[in-house]
Amino acid sequence: MKRLLAALVLSAIYSFGYFIVEDDYAKQVEVLQSLDIDTSFLQDTVFTSMRDNMRNYKTKQFLRVLENGAQFAPILTTMIEEAKIPDVFLYLAMAESGFSTNAYSKAKASGLWQFMAPTAKKYNLLIDDYVDERRDPVKSTEAAIKYLQALHDRFGKWYLAAMAYNCGEGRVSKAITQAGTDSLYVLLDENKKYLPKETRDYIRKIVVMAYLSQDVNFLLDNEASHVLNSGNMSPSFVKADIYGGSSLADVAEAIDMPLKELLAYNTHLKYFFTPPNKDTYHIYIPSDKLALFETNFKIERGGSKYYVYTVEKGDSLQKIAKRYDVSYQVIKDFNSIRSDIIRAGQKLIVPTAYTTRYYTIQSGDTLQSISTKYKLTVAQLMQTNNLKDSTIFPGAKLEIPMGN
Repeated sequence: MKRLLAALVLSAIYSFGYFIVEDDYAKQVEVLQSLDIDTSFLQDTVFTSMRDNMRNYKTKQFLRVLENGAQFAPILTTMIEEAKIPDVFLYLAMAESGFSTNAYSKAKASGLWQFMAPTAKKYNLLIDDYVDERRDPVKSTEAAIKYLQALHDRFGKWYLAAMAYNCGEGRVSKAITQAGTDSLYVLLDENKKYLPKETRDYIRKIVVMAYLSQDVNFLLDNEASHVLNSGNMSPSFVKADIYGGSSLADVAEAIDMPLKELLAYNTHLKYFFTPPNKDTYHIYIPSDKLALFETNFKIERGGSKYYVYTVEKGDSLQKIAKRYDVSYQVIKDFNSIRSDIIRAGQKLIVPTAYTTRYYTIQSGDTLQSISTKYKLTVAQLMQTNNLKDSTIFPGAKLEIPMGN
């Protein structure tokens, strides 16, 4: 049965475009050639040890990371193929981040492709109070492709581009000068150490991941046949443009999706809303929710917007509220601030153009006590918040009409 399944999926394997051949040697050679690596690399003892270790001892960890990539693989693969850079670079993202958009290193690199902030900005990735596009799966991939192309233009070989991506252009240039050659065999010398150990292992790791990810027998033997078709699947998410300052809570409601799940598709947003300083900005939604989005999401330009304000010395809630033409109580309630005391450097979410204010329920609160505070009736509170009974929970938010 396993052999039959293997035959059925040969044309749609996770290698994203590689042709599967029965000879393991031929498969490895194809990966190497795409990176301009000589076949003698297959005799590299560190490489063979790493491959066998991952195949035999780190199998579960490897397959778990491979499955993480299933969400991004179709889109990333298409972008890589259209850019005409080696398909193997999909596994550079795998090596860098484990296919996690939330990956963050001690060196402060972030996202699928682990960009440092200066390099990210050089390749037009926005990082500000509202977004970090290093965590945007599509825009960061566009930047990574441009960066790899630039590195290839400089060094002339794809394996050098990959190593420079890892340790920096200057470090690779220095290593080539010291070694007197750009031969991979020489640069990987474990005794001369022309390059950092991390970089020496990095290129080996990419090749190992590419090889194992296209090994049908390896995947079937480990009951991972469900990832075989991932490369040829339709994209799991699509891009949608909405007005700046729009709340993803409104989008989530429109597409009948929990806000927490929608936010997981949009890790490039630092908050639950799009940048208010942009006329429009993109979000990602599940592909199967696109029809609902186009039918139900009707937020108009000029509606509610959200800003992030960094408190300065001498600020007060009243002063900030006046600046944004909003009730200071709205700011207070929205940020769950119990007193009027704020501190310099504190970040506040400021909702503007609001027709309602929010109150965060505290321990001991009742609908009666809250309605009395805002000069409302309990019935008004229940109707505004679609409550079926008077049960409320600390931490939840209630809408309070601004006219009260």
